[in-house]
Amino acid sequence: MKLRNLFYLILVLPFLFIYTGCSKTEDGPVAPPTINESQVLAEYFEANGDFLNVLAPAVITAADVNSLRLTNPTKLLVLDVRSAADFAAKGRIAGSVQVDLKNIVTYMKTANSTSYDKVVIACYSGQTAGYAVSLLRLLGYSNVFSLKWGMSSWNADCATSWAAPNIGNNYTGFVTTPATKAAAGSLPTLNTGKTTGKEILEERINQLFATTSASAFDDIKIAWSTVTGALTNYYIVNYWVQTDYDKGHLPGAVQYTPKVDLKISANLKTLPTNKTIVLYCYTGQTSSQVVTILKLLGYDAKTLLYGVNGLNYDWMAANGIANQWKTTEVNTFPYVK
Repeated sequence: MKLRNLFYLILVLPFLFIYTGCSKTEDGPVAPPTINESQVLAEYFEANGDFLNVLAPAVITAADVNSLRLTNPTKLLVLDVRSAADFAAKGRIAGSVQVDLKNIVTYMKTANSTSYDKVVIACYSGQTAGYAVSLLRLLGYSNVFSLKWGMSSWNADCATSWAAPNIGNNYTGFVTTPATKAAAGSLPTLNTGKTTGKEILEERINQLFATTSASAFDDIKIAWSTVTGALTNYYIVNYWVQTDYDKGHLPGAVQYTPKVDLKISANLKTLPTNKTIVLYCYTGQTSSQVVTILKLLGYDAKTLLYGVNGLNYDWMAANGIANQWKTTEVNTFPYVK
């Protein structure tokens, strides 16, 4: 009798295991683990060249562009992101191509861009071009540069951005009292639904270009006149070396050392996610490229137009802060209409 019972038990056991397995399956698929998309994206940036902390800003002077244009023009591609009307009426570099900022990534994918030594993005002042350069560099286009000072440095006839009222000597409110970085917190929350750094980056670029503003760059630019009227609404970042910061800075500005402090392992997480960040450099050439990356990571970040040059460039010169706009960098290179 006992042997018979044992025999039946041996027959039944496999079916019990099968039933147990089926019951687990019937509970539904196991949800994939949630990921911190901003963390994944930041790590992807640092693992793939770390443009923000190694090379930014990627700029090229008008003199270098003109030299390449004369010596090896087939190795130069100039993309002009000014409006089609200004591209036609205000003068352009011979052979340059007008591309709307929102179409710059699509154009690069079809332009055989790797065949060029230099792909130069031109705009009015160098700041909108900086936006495009950051996106393209992060996508792997290592031969892309913004034209320093934009078309204003090519020929005075082409643009007048680096002139009053955009720049001047009207501000005297610099302070020397240091401000303290915020406590480290979390990175912003992104919800692209993607899982890899490359996929998240591509989706974030699509989201930025889906803006209702006239240009995606409009979403990251801000004037000091807007900030100074409500200082407590902003977290102001001075993106200068410490020695220049100590000579004077904008009220409430916190010093972040370029190519050092915005690493994950350094002070990236001290940037607040509940305030608008206004980051300024000397001229806007750097801040436009840096803020674009912060925007991709999900921060509400703005670049201060024209940097401190837009407020008091004589003060910069008087304090030995050398990175400023110089009229001597306005060239007389030929252009076409």
